[in-house]
Amino acid sequence: MRLMPFPFTPLCNSLPSSVPFVGPEALERRTGTRFRARIGANESVFGPSPMVIAAMQAAAGESWQYCDPENHDIKAALAQHLGVAPENVMVGEGIDGLFGYAVRLFVEPGVTVASSLGAYPTFNFHVHGFGGRLVTTPYVNDREDPAALLALAGREKARLMYFANPDNPMGSWWDGATVQRMIDAVPDGALLMLDEAYGEFAPAGTLPPLDVTNPRLLRFRTFSKAYGLAGMRLGYCIGHAELIRAFDKIRNHFGVTKLGQVAGIAALQDQNHLRSVVEKVATAREQIAAIARQNGLTPLASATNFVTIDCGRDGDHARRVLDALVAAGVFVRMPGVAPLNRCIRVTAGTPVDLTVFAEELPKALKAAAS
Repeated sequence: MRLMPFPFTPLCNSLPSSVPFVGPEALERRTGTRFRARIGANESVFGPSPMVIAAMQAAAGESWQYCDPENHDIKAALAQHLGVAPENVMVGEGIDGLFGYAVRLFVEPGVTVASSLGAYPTFNFHVHGFGGRLVTTPYVNDREDPAALLALAGREKARLMYFANPDNPMGSWWDGATVQRMIDAVPDGALLMLDEAYGEFAPAGTLPPLDVTNPRLLRFRTFSKAYGLAGMRLGYCIGHAELIRAFDKIRNHFGVTKLGQVAGIAALQDQNHLRSVVEKVATAREQIAAIARQNGLTPLASATNFVTIDCGRDGDHARRVLDALVAAGVFVRMPGVAPLNRCIRVTAGTPVDLTVFAEELPKALKAAAS
């Protein structure tokens, strides 16, 4: 009997079956070995606060209950922490989930979205998934170019603009005054999606002051990085109350788990742990940069919890270096678009992680050269 095709939409049929990232678990399954150093996904290897672990353990017995679909307590805690009203905060399943909701609100087939070539690919994944038309402008000196992105959005009449500060995958950043000028210059009819996932690691003055009266701006932050809760999938969006209210029309109202809400509230209450993690990350960044220089490579300045290392040649060479590191049990990643892909990207690790990296990098470079 001939199998009839599934009645997928034309848009679905036109898209590849893909995931934006290959996870370390998939690589471990492929090789049959576990990584000795998991320093590629920009997770916080330093973990969540002990207060968070205790709060989650205390609440684990209530996992039979659905979460509060209004996310009331975690929104109230975030609002107090940020100095805004709860009506200006949307909580979701990590920044990736929030991007999906935001794109769903504003993008339909044919709508134009402006981004930088090589920027965070999950945002592009959602744009393509809702039929959007993605236009891009190159990085300049390994940074997203605010002026070029504004010009592109105006020229192409983009409905959404995506800009990350600090940036993934390069670790670069702009000062808050430059970002504020970009916010002020968003073209009529456009909305800026400002990704601040790594903001806790950035120098003072990197993040402009919050202004929830601006109807052309949504700011995205997360508990995945500095707070060490990547596995809980908890992020938040800050914006004008009418923009935030619109998310209730399309979001998964039980998407943020009960334990996730508990974890987020506890994380906000332990700012000492946050400061400790930021200090450890700064130390690790210095160690990664030193290891790179010892091997004749160039580390890029970073305002994130990772360091991007220029391997000095092209993407093929960087890929060989990465593959050799992975084969030696060191999980790292690399940018996916030239010329950024001449680099590899190494997450801030523990002293043990970085000892392994220091041992294996010269071997990987030798293997790549041969």
